[in-house]
Amino acid sequence: MKQHIAVIGGGVVGLSTAYALIRAGHDVTLIEQNEDVGLGASYANGGQLSYRYVRPLADAGIPRQALGWMLKPGSPVSLRLRADPKQWRWMLSFLSACNRSTNRRNATSLLQLGLESQAEMATWRAEGLDGYFWRQAGKLVLYRHHTAFRKAVSAIQDPTLEQALSPAECTKIEPAFAHLAPELAGGVFSPEDEVADSYLFCKALKTSLLSLPRFRYLPGQAALVPETGKNCTLTVDGTRVATDLVVLAAGLNSRDIAAPLGIQLPLYGLKGYSLTLRPSPETLPSVSVTDYDNRIVYARLGDALRVAAMVDIGAEDRSLTPDRLESLRGLVRQTLPGVSTSGTPDTPWTGLRPATPTGIPIIGRTRCENLLLNVGHGALGFTLAAGSAARIATMIGHAHSGGVQK
Repeated sequence: MKQHIAVIGGGVVGLSTAYALIRAGHDVTLIEQNEDVGLGASYANGGQLSYRYVRPLADAGIPRQALGWMLKPGSPVSLRLRADPKQWRWMLSFLSACNRSTNRRNATSLLQLGLESQAEMATWRAEGLDGYFWRQAGKLVLYRHHTAFRKAVSAIQDPTLEQALSPAECTKIEPAFAHLAPELAGGVFSPEDEVADSYLFCKALKTSLLSLPRFRYLPGQAALVPETGKNCTLTVDGTRVATDLVVLAAGLNSRDIAAPLGIQLPLYGLKGYSLTLRPSPETLPSVSVTDYDNRIVYARLGDALRVAAMVDIGAEDRSLTPDRLESLRGLVRQTLPGVSTSGTPDTPWTGLRPATPTGIPIIGRTRCENLLLNVGHGALGFTLAAGSAARIATMIGHAHSGGVQK
């Protein structure tokens, strides 16, 4: 049964949700508060579609490891404690998820969602969605320490999808990192993982949607207010918008939008950084690479190289912190000297990843019968967007066919 559905949020998750709902036959209104789509956490993220490398940050040993990082300048993780109840609640829940069994259970859930997302994206491409530097480049995760490498190998769930490699085999897969071979314990290669430009993907979705009469793009500030019954009311810039259902998919902003309904979303903004470089084409790596110990990702997007890294906890702002950017540039110089010494400037960026403590996104219904959530994807928003959107479309379809909600 066709419905009119409003989607709040014009990032990669919100746009994907709108696209999946249009494909399912619904009328969709997309609401975005910024001047255009894809300008939040989706804008200049790492560019990796890591469908198989989706293990949550919360794991056994991470708290102890993070303490060591926080005592080291330029470390992958920094922590600024605040008198902020949201931060403390999130951190306590994160710590409770830092055990091996919880990590494995959540990793299995994320892997399933990742594979669903990859299949959905393939369908969308087959239908003509393009223009965002998509490649099935494969992903190589490099490990410098034997303990971390052995742990990664033991976590491989399907050897046909993830392959354990020696240092020499790693350098054959991606010669741009060959000089690191003496420092490596090994690597894990996922040949079917992909790369793409998230911002251009958002623009491609918007362009495709705008060509359809059942879609409306509505710029403005969305708000949700409770009604006397079991529903909520949607307004945009203070004007009520009539709709059958609302899907909240506004990244970190979802936290404030849901609060008037008494819904406390366990989201916290984990600040990350990226650099976009345009070096000589012959110096660019072809394979998508993650330097595990430095928590840096490298992805070739067209003629550019996207380098993304770092987690700042307690810095919920979008300012470009100079010392963090210089640390990132220094690591790039050490890891890819051929790229970083080419004399081309880089374009820095920072964004807030809307993370849940467990790393599992919140996809489903709420106490308001006309409101669904698609939030909390953290650093995996691009990777999980299409699969999450398909799940929302399926939930809505089941509700009107008498199916059981899951």
